[in-house]
Amino acid sequence: MAKKLPSTDVVVVGLGWAGSIIAHELADAGLNVIGFERGPWRDTASDFNLASAADELRYNRRQELMLRTRQNTCTMRNKESETALPMRAWGSFHPGNGTGGAGNHWAGITFRFQPEEFRLASHLKERYGKEVPAELTLQDWGTTWEEMEPHYDAFERLAGVSGKAGNLAGQIVEGGNPFEGARSREYPNPPTAQTYAPTLFAEAARNLGYKPFPVPSALASQGYTNQLGVTMGPCTFCGFCTNYGCANYSKASAIVNVMPALIRKPNFSARTNSEVLRVTMDSTGSRATGIVYVDSSGEQWEQPADIVVVAAFIFENVRLMLLSGVGEPYNPIANTGTTGRNFAYQTANSVKLFFKDKNFNPFIGGGAIGMGIDEFNNDNFDHSGLGFVGGGSTRVTPIGAAPIDSRPTPPGTPAWGSAWKKATVESYLSNMSIGCEASSYSTRGNYLSLDPNYNDPHGRPLLRITFDFPENDLRMAQYCTDKVAEIARSMNPQQIVPAPRKGPWSNTSYQSSHIVGGFIMGADPKNSSVNKHLQVWGVPNLFVVGSSAFPQNPGYNPTGTVGALAFKAADAIRRLYLKRPGEMISV
Repeated sequence: MAKKLPSTDVVVVGLGWAGSIIAHELADAGLNVIGFERGPWRDTASDFNLASAADELRYNRRQELMLRTRQNTCTMRNKESETALPMRAWGSFHPGNGTGGAGNHWAGITFRFQPEEFRLASHLKERYGKEVPAELTLQDWGTTWEEMEPHYDAFERLAGVSGKAGNLAGQIVEGGNPFEGARSREYPNPPTAQTYAPTLFAEAARNLGYKPFPVPSALASQGYTNQLGVTMGPCTFCGFCTNYGCANYSKASAIVNVMPALIRKPNFSARTNSEVLRVTMDSTGSRATGIVYVDSSGEQWEQPADIVVVAAFIFENVRLMLLSGVGEPYNPIANTGTTGRNFAYQTANSVKLFFKDKNFNPFIGGGAIGMGIDEFNNDNFDHSGLGFVGGGSTRVTPIGAAPIDSRPTPPGTPAWGSAWKKATVESYLSNMSIGCEASSYSTRGNYLSLDPNYNDPHGRPLLRITFDFPENDLRMAQYCTDKVAEIARSMNPQQIVPAPRKGPWSNTSYQSSHIVGGFIMGADPKNSSVNKHLQVWGVPNLFVVGSSAFPQNPGYNPTGTVGALAFKAADAIRRLYLKRPGEMISV
């Protein structure tokens, strides 16, 4: 029996990017806020100091910042007819653990989605009609670019994003991304400096008529102080970035850019090492009354609250809704229900290049140092007659070639012995890769549900993933990789190795942590779970925020949009809900 605590104004589940932003904005409005985090408290000075941050074995191999599968895991299968089995390791993606969440070990690439992405189903239907593959269950978001843009701007200023505008108030600007939506002002920081590989790629792309631009980066290009008074230091290109915390306060994260201001607020408190078991509901099911959580000693507590915000990683967002009986579970056979619907991933592709006459200094880099092009992304090119829709962000972003994992060798090289050692020495300095982070579009058979066979340590069903790459995405992957290979060949390498995404999806290797959907936003409660303010249909004091709200995934990294949605939800609560609690539908 859970012990009941005194009520508070707001509980926030998850203290990563989304939860920290909302907690700060609501505490700033004068509300009493309690944040809950399943993992430990993390702080740059103690967790990522210079003496320990650059430890490849600890952070990259042993994944210290990631959720332990003994804490919680998922089961997975490719299709409805299969029995799902538990993941014993996070091969395919890396959920975070502790304050800051996956934002501690992310790469820092921070795109805005394009305007048409927010009405993608309508846009593609208008442009291509019946050519849009019937297997796809694309949906509009229920919001618009005009509504999203101010919140993108707020997140970019919070995170100190470095970049170059390509579209200022409708005017295309040389050197930026010409395909981006009209932005109200420049990035808060200028682009980062570029290493040799991105510079070489940009030159080759430009010679072929493309428009290269600096990849928007949450790695500060200079000293920067954000709107909360928190200061970042300039990136030093240390090479220990993706999968690592940043010792230099250069990579934006919730613990760098939000927490120092949030923890100073007397009306905010945090409960770490506290796992939320469920959202509690009243007898009508139309109002959330708080949450039940278990602390590190195993004791259960009930925390009542007037407003409940669930802002965890996508998997836990969806599972908490299923465990709490919020919404009707999605049934792919009957095509009913919304909780678990439209789960999607990211379709990662690449082309590796081996040279004889180059020295790329690959140990220098960062998760979001690079140059990109967008000519093959989303609907930036004509899809008529191609048999697929979607595309990918093409870029070169050298993250830093750390000594354990960076053993690049051409195909045909033995896996061990003197020939392998010789090839490693020859290839280490002279190889580079062009990546294509491509869209993942929803289908009726890709969804999230509770597993009937496996439970977590608290006796709750694990989340079950049913997913495989649809034919649409595999065709897109091959097309985009072929286009990338054309650029690669123009650079005259000794050898290129194209790697388009192939099916079926498996958990044997890392692909990306860009997973979306399951509790999606929209304008109709019949096919969405939250409205444009991230407010749950029929439960007006419950908000679910994160990539779980994406109806599908475009060819961009999701974090910038997660941050924008957090600001969007917080703005709606402050500006609308607090004045008149209830459903915010027509505003």
